[in-house]
Amino acid sequence: MDEEARAKIPSDSSHLDQLITEYKGDAKLRDRLRLGDVWPRRWSSTWRVGVDEVCWPIRDMAHVPVLSSRPMRGFTWRAKQGHRPGLEGMASTYRQHGFESLEEVRLLVALDFLGASEVLSQPFRLDFEHMGGQSWHIPDYLAVFGDGMWLLDVRPMELVKDDDALKFAAAQEVAAACGWRYSVVAGWGLHVWSVLDHLSSRRRPSRDLLGMRDQLLTAIGGREGRVMTFSELADATSVPSVGRANIVRLLWHRELGVDLGSPLRHNSLIWGA
Repeated sequence: MDEEARAKIPSDSSHLDQLITEYKGDAKLRDRLRLGDVWPRRWSSTWRVGVDEVCWPIRDMAHVPVLSSRPMRGFTWRAKQGHRPGLEGMASTYRQHGFESLEEVRLLVALDFLGASEVLSQPFRLDFEHMGGQSWHIPDYLAVFGDGMWLLDVRPMELVKDDDALKFAAAQEVAAACGWRYSVVAGWGLHVWSVLDHLSSRRRPSRDLLGMRDQLLTAIGGREGRVMTFSELADATSVPSVGRANIVRLLWHRELGVDLGSPLRHNSLIWGA
């Protein structure tokens, strides 16, 4: 697909690392951590399982019943609070997930778009050692995908402090030891969030009484079919106004593709996925 190859961020095949701006940290931060051969025994993780808190050394985290755990912190609100917590519903997991800021909401929407099968908020407490003593850190999310797990922290680039950077470096080591990916979400690619925000408006299940899905996929011709503009594809349906809403729905479900790196317009190029 020529247009897909030219797209900055093809929506039907992109993954999280293509959507976000990552905080990479300083490689020298690793030197401040107390590692060595036995660090997986010294560092520990605490999880809430049932009504109890259970502590595992990092070397034994493969035995943690991850999907049976509960968030380490609650998501409460009070007057004059400096951040905005709450619950965000995800269509891919069929349940709500806690967040502590609007930046975390954006990540949850993106994980929903990417089809995460499970997302754990505030999954565990990490206690680690560094040259200055001991510290602890609670990562923001652990996302489960078909190809593995992705440990995530969310912090806008301008808000990352020295202590945060050290905690992120420790979380990176733990993720690597567990065979997980790790990222600090510090921002979003140009136009990515505005497009995802619009697509998410059509993520809820709905009845297709006019058979719009079949009309749209027939018009576009599947993966080997032609590329059409948003308006052309909508006009190829029996009711173009309804067709437009259903294009957005199929883009969200990744049955159609568009460039997430450009604004979604009438002349945006759409292809079959």
